[in-house]
Amino acid sequence: MAQLPLLPPAPYAPRQAVRRSIRDQPAHRVMHDSGACSTAELLAVVIGGSQPLEAAQALLARFGSLHSIARAAIPELTQVPGVGTNTAVRLKAAAEISRRLLAPEAERRQIRSPADAAAIFQPFLMHRDQEYLYVLLLDTRNRLLGDPVEVYHGSLNTSLIRVCEVYRPAVRANAAAVIVCHNHPSGDPAPSPEDVAVTRAIVEAGKLLDIECLDHIVCGVARHASMKERGLGFG
Repeated sequence: MAQLPLLPPAPYAPRQAVRRSIRDQPAHRVMHDSGACSTAELLAVVIGGSQPLEAAQALLARFGSLHSIARAAIPELTQVPGVGTNTAVRLKAAAEISRRLLAPEAERRQIRSPADAAAIFQPFLMHRDQEYLYVLLLDTRNRLLGDPVEVYHGSLNTSLIRVCEVYRPAVRANAAAVIVCHNHPSGDPAPSPEDVAVTRAIVEAGKLLDIECLDHIVCGVARHASMKERGLGFG
């Protein structure tokens, strides 16, 4: 019986990346619930590339923990398959960000009175020849979340002001409360009927958005008026 000829060995094929559905990919999982992701999945998103999860698992196998990875030098990190210099730099940057997040946050200025808020608004409103409306964003402890944000300038009345624009910066910043302020170019901070109507609309909109409007301040020349203290528009 004749022997069949031997077939030549199959050519070497490099290991193929494991194909995963979009739902199983680390970036998709982080996007929808980062807290439920494994350490390897979080590392994979930082690593990127064609086989990020395999590289992340190799890093953890080599160094044993995130702390050891953070302490490793860039030349040590690049010895792991799938981790190039750019990836190692991103890992070091992510580790430094994590370290800085553990540092106490600098204490932000806290608003305790209408005078405190007016002092912040005044530099933005002095010598304006039109009415300008600004909003101050606050956290749950009435601490500042940055400088006042300009919302509008022109004649202040409910037909021209879109109240949603007043709260747009607050929604973006996840602010708990706002203080609104505008100026009277005449220098007299006495609230007008239009000011009262605008205030009422702003306060009601804040209730719907669960963002409290703490006050609406009218600034004049070296003087201010608190709509909240006068009971105007807050009722």
